[in-house]
Amino acid sequence: MSRLPVRKTYKLFVGGAFPRSESGRTYEAEGQNVARASRKDVRDAVRAARGAFPKWASMTAYNRGQVLYRLAEMMEARHAELADLCSGASEVEQAIDRVVWYAGWADKLAQVLGSSNPVAGPYFNFTVPEPTGVVGVLCPEEPALLGLVTRLLPPLVGGNAVVAVASEARPLAAVELAEALATSDVPGGVVNILTGLKRELAPVLAAHMDVNALDLAGADGDVAELERAAAANVKRVVHGAADGQSPWEVLSFLELKTVWHPIGV
Repeated sequence: MSRLPVRKTYKLFVGGAFPRSESGRTYEAEGQNVARASRKDVRDAVRAARGAFPKWASMTAYNRGQVLYRLAEMMEARHAELADLCSGASEVEQAIDRVVWYAGWADKLAQVLGSSNPVAGPYFNFTVPEPTGVVGVLCPEEPALLGLVTRLLPPLVGGNAVVAVASEARPLAAVELAEALATSDVPGGVVNILTGLKRELAPVLAAHMDVNALDLAGADGDVAELERAAAANVKRVVHGAADGQSPWEVLSFLELKTVWHPIGV
């Protein structure tokens, strides 16, 4: 007697778990029924990110680099599955290499992006980078995996928590990446991945008062309207590139704090 194989269900990734959309809705993409996130799912994801942010931000930079390297290991273990859901092995290898590259930057950002400043007085004056907080990311439509990784890693390596809206037409690679995240050492809630229609989710994310920065790399609607919504709580708005790789990409999601300290005896 032949058996029917268990078909995979493509869900959201929120708070380290895989819930269905609270609305129960799905939409068809890449021949599969994929969870169609709602306004409430966005709010739940932001709440999860805010709750996870203090632990991630307070880790040592070296430890964050170790955790992200572990993510690269988990992606390597899923190489074949990821390749089936994007353009192929080359894109997967580029994505893994990009994770490793940013992981290596984790404990070097303070030295490169910070500074010791000369001042006229008996003081030390330092500029120190700190994470911005919760970052909303609208991921590029293509490349499905590499575009997601490219926009996800800069805020992550800087100590931010992220709510990412995956490619609308090619979301399956993002769900597979979420499974790698769930089996890595990234704390639950640090990365939250939503699938669905960007025209529904982007305005909610842009207007959310507990989101501190917004990456519009994959925005496909009225960008000016999203910028106006983001201005309500003075969000930092970034127009990220789908294939950017630079420590300056990380700087877009950092605040620079200046510290004065008297020169004592």
